[in-house]
Amino acid sequence: MIIDSHQHIFWHGRNDKDLVNDMKENSIHHSWLLTWEIPTDHDDKTYHSVLNPIHMKSDGTHSGIPLSDLVKASDMNKKKFSLGYCPDPRLESASDLFEAAVKMFGVKICGEWKFRINIDDISCIRLFEKAGELNCPVVLHLDVPWLYTSKGKEFQKNWFGGTIKNLNSLLLACPDVNFVGHGPGFWREISGDASESPDLYPNTPIKKEGSIQKLFNKHSNLYADLSAGSGLNAIRRDKIYAKTFIEDFSDRLLFGRDYFGSELIKTINELELAGSVKESVLSKNAMKLVKIDI
Repeated sequence: MIIDSHQHIFWHGRNDKDLVNDMKENSIHHSWLLTWEIPTDHDDKTYHSVLNPIHMKSDGTHSGIPLSDLVKASDMNKKKFSLGYCPDPRLESASDLFEAAVKMFGVKICGEWKFRINIDDISCIRLFEKAGELNCPVVLHLDVPWLYTSKGKEFQKNWFGGTIKNLNSLLLACPDVNFVGHGPGFWREISGDASESPDLYPNTPIKKEGSIQKLFNKHSNLYADLSAGSGLNAIRRDKIYAKTFIEDFSDRLLFGRDYFGSELIKTINELELAGSVKESVLSKNAMKLVKIDI
């Protein structure tokens, strides 16, 4: 059985039927559907072409992937999806909104968290603690605020959450909340030389233990999904190391795509992992965090 722990709906030109068909084609039993709330002050027009045109606003900004789209897809495809939701944590009502979504729509995941504020900001901690009280894991998108290049420190327009140090601070502040790491700013830290790399998606072999491994060993509440180009790149850039990494942390890693297709499944199969390791990554770890009816 395969559970896709990082998926979205009504984007990249595909609707809910397209996603269900794609799941069937790739033998995926169940998916976590996640929102992507885009506040007006975080809008970026480069994303508009892949999002649902229905949610374009009159001021020229886009609201992202709202909870309403997830509810619509779930109502039409019972038992196929577990719903996620993450409101803007800067809202005074963020925790109340999340709790209402859990009670009204059966939301089981707080995510996707993807905002241009530090992930250990007090507003985020309040929201995450509410998610923990409700036994909901939190899916985090991390993108670094800057990269060190030959020109010096280059600030990034689309940064989310801060650095890996902010993640460590968050994990210390919320030891009773389960977090799932994701995104370029997270997965580049699989290599110990991440701070020296000028690339969001480094393609060099893994050099010594990275911050991810250290955080896994330090914090039992940290998980990670292998989704998107960032997760896929992390295990493709050094397949020899990737096999050892997945075996060492098979109890923390979740299968996830953040898109469509079979690239991640093929890459995992190429690593020739033991059956028990594959089972943990493909479904058992996700089921440990979110209970579903099989």
